[in-house]
Amino acid sequence: MAKLKSNDTWLSRIIPFGLYGQVKPHHFREMAAVVWENKTELPYAWDILRRGVCDGCSLGPYGLRDNVMDGIHLCTTRLKLLRLNTMEELNPSVLSDAARLRSLRQERLRSLGRLPFPMVRRKGDNGFSRVSWDEAVGLAAQAIHRTAPQRMGFFATSRGLTNEVYYVFQKLARTLGTNNVDLCSRLCHAASVYGLKATLGVGAPTCSLSDFIGTDLLVIFGSDLANNQPVTTKYMYYAKKKGTRIMVVNPMREYGLERYWVPSVLTSALFGTKLMDDFFQVRVGGDIAFINGVLKALIAMKRPDHEFITSHTRGFEELMRALDEQPWEMLEQRSGLPRLEMERFAQIYSLARSAVFVYSMGLTQHEFGVENVKAIVNLALARGMLGREKCGIMPIRGHSGVQGGGECGSEPDKFPGGFEVNEVNARRFSNLWRHPVPAAPGLRVPQMIEAAHKGELDFLYSIGGNLLETMPDRRFVSDALIQVPVRVHQDIVLNSSMLIDPSELVILLPAQTRYEQRGGGTTTSTERRIRFTPEIPGHRIGETRPEWEIPCLIGRKAMPNGELLFPYGDTQIIREEMSRVMPMYQGIEKLRKEGDALQWGGPYLFKGGQFSNMPDGRALFSVLEPPDRRASEGRFYLTTRRGKQFNSMTFSSVDRLMGSKTREAIFISPEDAERLGLDDGAPVIVRSETGEMSGVIQIAPVKSGTLQAYWPEANVLIGRRADPLSGEPDYNTEVELEKVQS
Repeated sequence: MAKLKSNDTWLSRIIPFGLYGQVKPHHFREMAAVVWENKTELPYAWDILRRGVCDGCSLGPYGLRDNVMDGIHLCTTRLKLLRLNTMEELNPSVLSDAARLRSLRQERLRSLGRLPFPMVRRKGDNGFSRVSWDEAVGLAAQAIHRTAPQRMGFFATSRGLTNEVYYVFQKLARTLGTNNVDLCSRLCHAASVYGLKATLGVGAPTCSLSDFIGTDLLVIFGSDLANNQPVTTKYMYYAKKKGTRIMVVNPMREYGLERYWVPSVLTSALFGTKLMDDFFQVRVGGDIAFINGVLKALIAMKRPDHEFITSHTRGFEELMRALDEQPWEMLEQRSGLPRLEMERFAQIYSLARSAVFVYSMGLTQHEFGVENVKAIVNLALARGMLGREKCGIMPIRGHSGVQGGGECGSEPDKFPGGFEVNEVNARRFSNLWRHPVPAAPGLRVPQMIEAAHKGELDFLYSIGGNLLETMPDRRFVSDALIQVPVRVHQDIVLNSSMLIDPSELVILLPAQTRYEQRGGGTTTSTERRIRFTPEIPGHRIGETRPEWEIPCLIGRKAMPNGELLFPYGDTQIIREEMSRVMPMYQGIEKLRKEGDALQWGGPYLFKGGQFSNMPDGRALFSVLEPPDRRASEGRFYLTTRRGKQFNSMTFSSVDRLMGSKTREAIFISPEDAERLGLDDGAPVIVRSETGEMSGVIQIAPVKSGTLQAYWPEANVLIGRRADPLSGEPDYNTEVELEKVQS
């Protein structure tokens, strides 16, 4: 059987920089490469790092600092994104041949440069032609005029946009008569919003990132923080210094969570830092079974916090009865772990005075994603780990706009400020905006794709994002988008979805980055902190416009009262309106300069166990039946993972945190590889009911019976199954694995 690598060996503690075969990034080499690729705009790049709020993940560092710890720090993800802000404009002539562009990989398309001018491509055209802003906006307005509101769709990325953009974008959709507006958080953390809202009354993280440091227990479910949010490794470094115990529940033993080399801490940069103290290797989809087993053990040990439960919750008696009827044998089979492991977790948890639970898409991207989130809530409530310092639930967001985009209303069933879409709240916003808005929830983005495929969507306006790459079942999505008569793509660079042939018309609208936009803007981090990011003088591209201004131009052209609905001359006026209509964002109008920030709800929610948005002010325990995701005989259950990338933007085919050299890697356990006679590097074909992909075997510390493959490449295998409550797609599927005979 193949011998697996480990980052936590005695050699890793004495040989510097992980040079003895450790699986780790080459931080300093990558930093040098970043300097080289930004060499023509180094002063501007430095100003972005020094003054701007990060446009990468949602931790929200401002400049080179944050609110969690003293000192300077940044991560390689942020550094790799710098190039989007410093690259030159593309030569418009390259857009004359769309067929040739479709043959290029995403990285190559992006590297062609920034979009400098409005462009259009009509049916039958080989490529795009340059037009004026007046003509481009006019064409979009004409399409709106002849389209019924229910046949329009609006979609926004969560990368790089500011709150002001989300606010005006959703206002445009709603004042045009549709709630068909959605955000790419639908694909990652919609389950968090619905699960937390249903059980705690607020669909947001309950604590602050600083609570990581000094909590007794930091428990990580379904997340590879070292890869997706590298700055958190520094938080974990200081947490370990304070005595925090880190437990990981995951199908893959992630090398970066075993031991990580934090580049801004000298001793860690040299010899690494052991992060993970305990590892519980659940099967994919086995988290509810595991958590139910932990709760069952806690109850048997008489260690729930009954005082907290009695005073601040409801539903615990029903949960206890349900757990009593769930046999250990079933929980073991569905979690993939023996009873002793669940009891071990419960024993550790029972002795903790404080705990923070962190999770990500390993929990949310399932058709039972909302139930997974409710299971985490059950675990926290059982020992009163909410409403106080160093305690809470932190759904860690991957993109800077996920939290703010939803709060600012870019969702089909919520108005700005978290108001549900219904008759009462529609009247409220109709009065505030002095224009009627619809009262029925709109289509979520998976439903928009289904509608497009049926020929029921005539106009689709996307700000950023790439639905072709990010949605399950790539062929279906392509067939759907090609049927939409008019597609408007507002973005800073090219992507593959823009190159799908037009049914009638495709419009490209070139935008500015958050650092270029007039008046700056605000962004909301994963810990509910709204921070001002200033306009940074310097690098500008062609005729690009601020992201917030472009929907306003279309609104003014498309509606008789557009000038009254979209009167904004800068982002300050937008923030003043947001403060009036969004009580949760009151104070945002005071954020005017670099360094200004506020944290809505304070450092932690539910102080003193007060769940004021819930009936009777009590949090809710949920009775949950564990799903069974064991694959059929001779098959595997495949889940998707991220590599050296940001969302669907891949930076490299090499993923040093997994030791892989190709995006076609198929990760398999040593036991399964030996059983099938597969060696590292063996070519294979992976098939599902949806499609197939060619891959290369990589033996890895993944749960037996499970395969992992990189997203979005593996989306060709993923069917269109989604969580029924949140609409979040399920990026997991049963597959068969076939060895390619040489």
